[in-house]
Amino acid sequence: MIDNYGRQVHYLRLSVTELCNLRCRYCMPAEGVCKKPHGAMLTQEEMLRAVEVAASLGIRKLRITGGEPLVKRNILSICEQAAAVEGIEELCLTTNGILLPQLAKPLRRAGVQRLNLSLDTLNAEKYAHITRLGTLQQALDGLHAALEAGFEKVKINAVLMGGFNDDEIPALADLTRQYPVDVRFIELMPLLQGDAFTPDAYIPCDRVLQALPEAAAQQSDGGVARLYRLPDAQGNIGLISPISQHFCHRCNRIRLTADGWLKPCLHSGEEFLIKGLDKDEMAEMFRRAILAKPACHGELSAHSPSRAGRTMNRIGG
Repeated sequence: MIDNYGRQVHYLRLSVTELCNLRCRYCMPAEGVCKKPHGAMLTQEEMLRAVEVAASLGIRKLRITGGEPLVKRNILSICEQAAAVEGIEELCLTTNGILLPQLAKPLRRAGVQRLNLSLDTLNAEKYAHITRLGTLQQALDGLHAALEAGFEKVKINAVLMGGFNDDEIPALADLTRQYPVDVRFIELMPLLQGDAFTPDAYIPCDRVLQALPEAAAQQSDGGVARLYRLPDAQGNIGLISPISQHFCHRCNRIRLTADGWLKPCLHSGEEFLIKGLDKDEMAEMFRRAILAKPACHGELSAHSPSRAGRTMNRIGG
């Protein structure tokens, strides 16, 4: 389906849960989130109905997100049934990797083709600090399990944070030499209120290029990341810059939250409820949401936070 600005929307990000086994400081509060009543969340049947409706409107790529999607008890069933929906050509999943030693191979068998892992630091103390609950070894075990499972593509997502991991850019980038993975650096988005991050934490992706002068530009793969490659690397370096160089003009996605709201734009408070609707009603709501996509999100900075109205775990990372 084409929106009002001529953009082909063919990518749905489906959050299956707001819950997570970590408490990453840029994603959710330290105390976690209040678990909502079961009836307030999308059922598996409603999720799959939404995927079918989305596919009928031209959605071809589906990414399963959370919270942490692997804490969802029926995640394998959701993935298997979503992968079988006619029209869905690519099924991806984003995870912190903690549960991948148990679930990587079953996820691959269920039809997940590509996997994104969150890994912001290679320092064990800093990893414990930023995630509040996890250990670096758990994350690395998850990475190894993902590689062993044989996904078509494994990408590592690292959120750039000034004064925290900007000194680790070369080390994180070097993972593309050690493993057949892409490493993508993502600018920190001002979604959480409070004093967890100072204004100095928001640094542009170009800082990566300053730290990696040997990185050579690569042809785009059609995604939002600007691609580079280190000499002798097995994978690419990706720069995702929603603040310093936004990519709204080619935004091709729409998001569905775990409690049933379509978000036309990550940084807008406008939402469209599909929970409880039949297929025809859902289709109409998808059309309305896609046509409500703005030309561009508003200014984002430490002093001008996102208007999303939700923390990232309640949107879908």
